[in-house]
Amino acid sequence: MDGRRVTGPGPDRGVVFQSPSLFPWMTAMENVLLGVEQVFPHGSKRERREIAEYYLNRVGLVDALDKRAAELSQGMRQRVGIARALALKPKLLLLDEPFLLTRTELQDVLLEVWRRDRITASMVTHDVDEVLFLSDRVVMMTSGPQAKVGDVLPVEFPRPRDRRTVCEHEHFYDLRGHLLSFLDGPALVEPGAAPDEEQETLDETAQKQVA
Repeated sequence: MDGRRVTGPGPDRGVVFQSPSLFPWMTAMENVLLGVEQVFPHGSKRERREIAEYYLNRVGLVDALDKRAAELSQGMRQRVGIARALALKPKLLLLDEPFLLTRTELQDVLLEVWRRDRITASMVTHDVDEVLFLSDRVVMMTSGPQAKVGDVLPVEFPRPRDRRTVCEHEHFYDLRGHLLSFLDGPALVEPGAAPDEEQETLDETAQKQVA
């Protein structure tokens, strides 16, 4: 990060997990404030609350600020997790399949945050259309368990973007077809490795995972 090796957690990196990771006994506001208070310790109580409220409002939870996480639906809890990460104003945002339940609105939130703050975001997703709408570069992985980078695809649609303009772009279906062809293609084999050798490697890996 900024030319320094990352050796531990830090407020310059925000993480949104695939499944919500909240304190269930805390309210939506309290869950977001937990990080805000650590990152902005010199701000007033009112200023920190305004930051948390702003991002909770951006993800559509203005009417659920004081509800406990345990009382929220799965989708609403995920929104709290996204607001918590954004409220830290990180330099890098890491997202692991974050939009499974509430996709369209939160894609727009992510794009708005990017336009305003230019936060670098790295997201894991299996949704091809989401990839083309949000990203500047797609890194495709081969099949596991020993997955590697299989291909890198630049996405050069102009910004700001909207769904209609992206879908009507002359290169949209070419890029989409490239991604789908990669996903539908056979698993890549190590150069020079015979099929039996590859299977032995996979069996050894599986045994280690079980152990």
